[in-house]
Amino acid sequence: MGYQNLIKDFQKLKNPKKVAILSSFFKTGKGEYGEGDVFLGLTVPQQRLFVKKYLNLKLKDLELLLSSKVHEFRLTSLLILVAKYKKADEARKKEIFDFYLKNTKNINNWDLVDLSAPNIIGQYLLDKDKSVLIEMAKSKDLWKKRISILASYAFIKENQFDYTFQISKLLLSDKHDLIHKAVGWMLREAGKRNQDKEEIFLKKYYKTMPRTMLRYAIEKFDDNKRKFYLGKN
Repeated sequence: MGYQNLIKDFQKLKNPKKVAILSSFFKTGKGEYGEGDVFLGLTVPQQRLFVKKYLNLKLKDLELLLSSKVHEFRLTSLLILVAKYKKADEARKKEIFDFYLKNTKNINNWDLVDLSAPNIIGQYLLDKDKSVLIEMAKSKDLWKKRISILASYAFIKENQFDYTFQISKLLLSDKHDLIHKAVGWMLREAGKRNQDKEEIFLKKYYKTMPRTMLRYAIEKFDDNKRKFYLGKN
């Protein structure tokens, strides 16, 4: 069953009433981070229903979907890729990892990154050299930077925090709100597992990190600690 069948299935479910809402939510206006993104109006649960049906799509078909301006095509392609990765042997995982890196230019909105980077890039690099993430964190590309920090979520879940803190340090001076939120989120996740280690990082940088990043990072702290880091004590 080829990708053309998937496209036909999508067309049957498109919802014009939701297009304007999604286009606004994902900032598709001129000069915004999602400029040029096109929506059909499908929900993520609707897209997940297609994963099992189209799990056998070849990588060349997924690449065609990923190259589309239609957001739902790109997201579903990535959801299928994640499902393939979970079932793959080591050689196939390497192939999927390489495919992902080859196509990062089309993994270009925050949901596309968040639903795929930890489950492919992060998982693959758990027991391997992670220097590619440092390179991505130093990139000028917004989405490569978000991929780098979100990939570290896989490490956090295994109580490996060093790369999260290392990447967070590299992104402290980034100007984009989407990076502030992503870094703060990952620091918070690290802190949920080891607050002492998160606080070692925070005590070095809380006075200079962006306010949004800090607020996300300390969201689970008690009131007194939140006030301390926010300078309200």
